[in-house]
Amino acid sequence: MPQSVKLIVFDWDGTLMDSETQIVHSLLNAIADLGVASRNADQCRDIIGLGLREAIQALYPGENEAFTARFVERYRHHWFASAQDSDLFPGARETLEVLHEAGFTLAVATGKGRVGLDRVLQHTRMHALFATTRCADESRSKPHPQMLEEILRQLRIEPAQALMVGDTEYDMRMARQAGVHPVAVSYGVHERQRLARFDPLVCLDNISELIDWLAEHSLLNADLLPQPPLAAAD
Repeated sequence: MPQSVKLIVFDWDGTLMDSETQIVHSLLNAIADLGVASRNADQCRDIIGLGLREAIQALYPGENEAFTARFVERYRHHWFASAQDSDLFPGARETLEVLHEAGFTLAVATGKGRVGLDRVLQHTRMHALFATTRCADESRSKPHPQMLEEILRQLRIEPAQALMVGDTEYDMRMARQAGVHPVAVSYGVHERQRLARFDPLVCLDNISELIDWLAEHSLLNADLLPQPPLAAAD
């Protein structure tokens, strides 16, 4: 258990945003466009969290760079052409706002590309909550620890003072390799048993549970939590 926490790094897809359906549909549509051997929804779901190029390589091992480039183009076409943007998980915005107000430094480490992350940050108006962000197309993909190492170095925070919150084994493995404390969420892509292999500090069933967990372990001053309004006088 950490003695203190200064930095909380969040995965995006499957942790803060419920984007699984949009990602899977974009992958399946790209596969159909290319006319290659089919993959089912579970196979596509399993690689969520990796960088897009690494995800393509996991789905189609041994394919060359030209194939990967075509796949990337078709995937991005379907992602950005999606009729409806994905929504934040219930409580995600409120949790981040409370943590930000309580003085934690917040960051994002995601398998999304920079263009995609900037789009959802603009759409959700959450840019100001994060001190920095890292994407898979500007660093090494998860589970390599480079994204976390760059964030820690930029913010001058020790690994032992940081949490990595995520829904996949790629998040957990990245955290462990960077010396950061992993925190799992059970409602994303990978099931609780798979995440438990990396011995996370806790596995949350809702992102808002993070606030209470931090307070219970004296990592957040309960006096800084929002107070309910006083009942109106009779």
